[in-house]
Amino acid sequence: MKKYVLALFTLSICNAAISQETVIIPNSVDSRVITTGVPFLLIASDARAAGMGDMGVATSADAHSQQWNQSKYAFSLAKSGIGVSYTPYLSKLVNDIFLGNVTYFNRLNDRSALGVSFKYFSLGEIEIREYEDDLGILEKPNELTFDASYSLRLADQFSMAVGLRYLRSDLRIQATNNSTAKAASSIGVDISGYYQSEENAYDSFNGRTRLGFAIQNLGPTIKYDEGGRENFLPTTLRLGGGFDFIFDDYNTLALTAEVTKLLVPTPPILGKKIVYNESGQTPGFQSDEDEIVSQQDNYIISGQSNDVSFIKGIFQSFGDAPGGFSEELKEFTWALGAEYRYQDSFALRAGYFNESEDKGARKFFALGAGFKYTTINIDMSYLFSASKVQSPLEGTLRFSLTFNFGDGEYSEY
Repeated sequence: MKKYVLALFTLSICNAAISQETVIIPNSVDSRVITTGVPFLLIASDARAAGMGDMGVATSADAHSQQWNQSKYAFSLAKSGIGVSYTPYLSKLVNDIFLGNVTYFNRLNDRSALGVSFKYFSLGEIEIREYEDDLGILEKPNELTFDASYSLRLADQFSMAVGLRYLRSDLRIQATNNSTAKAASSIGVDISGYYQSEENAYDSFNGRTRLGFAIQNLGPTIKYDEGGRENFLPTTLRLGGGFDFIFDDYNTLALTAEVTKLLVPTPPILGKKIVYNESGQTPGFQSDEDEIVSQQDNYIISGQSNDVSFIKGIFQSFGDAPGGFSEELKEFTWALGAEYRYQDSFALRAGYFNESEDKGARKFFALGAGFKYTTINIDMSYLFSASKVQSPLEGTLRFSLTFNFGDGEYSEY
């Protein structure tokens, strides 16, 4: 008798399992673009780097190395310097959105250097009115960073640096009446290294190799209100290399290549998962007569959850793309740049930047020039978009000024 009861119970379970169907409906829009908080940190703020396609991890040292690779300061020929840059943003639409940056560095001795920098991103003025005759509220959302670095020359040809960055993003709008909204803040850490070989003689020219790496903005996530989502910082891995063709005392051509990857989790493919009991119709087709057992929104169809710590997110970012290895490769951007210098007093630059169509579609050419008068360097750059998605910096002139003190006080080796 017990055997018959057990068989009947097993058969009932099997029938119940067979009568249930699961339907997964993908969301209509699944963005493959990785988004982060404080994305203004990814904008090239100095004109020299912008003129070579937004690169700087393996170029020669200058006052603006704080933004790309602080370890280059240990190879600076100048004792100290101040860099000032100004970048209009969305200049074709408005005239009050801009990115400004001030940087100072000082070589303490033959082996070490310090650097500090302040970066400010103004999103312009926003006037909010509830009705026509309202006096209105004037909002000035902004974001800023303050950072400091220390670089140390570990060998004649290699240096490393560590940097600490404070970030603050104030995007609050009073008219929203969101009492929990506040300015978001966090800290970020940079770790970088730079290699510069000795000048070697070849058949018709001398040459020098440059290599660099940087991991930037390692730090906790930020959020703008109590119930808001956590936003990852734009943690970035930069790898680059270059070669200087030194034809004589007056003419030098530097070629550089750089690849970059955001160390941030890739958004998974989401959808809706519905489990229901069938009413007898063709399996796999839900009707109004079906009984819904469970329903789950934001169901992960492919990929991995983004609800992780920033440390786990860094390691996860190398293998969580829903499209597999081929999509992971698309998350790398690359840039090629060239800089011609004459007598260290005049420079011409050109570059190209490329990003996958599925990951933001940033593609542009850049041109730049630089002039040196005594201790002052003046740099400028111009961007040409090569993508269907127009760059916010399209047709924008960027300017940088550098004041070098004690130029030539240090030799290369």
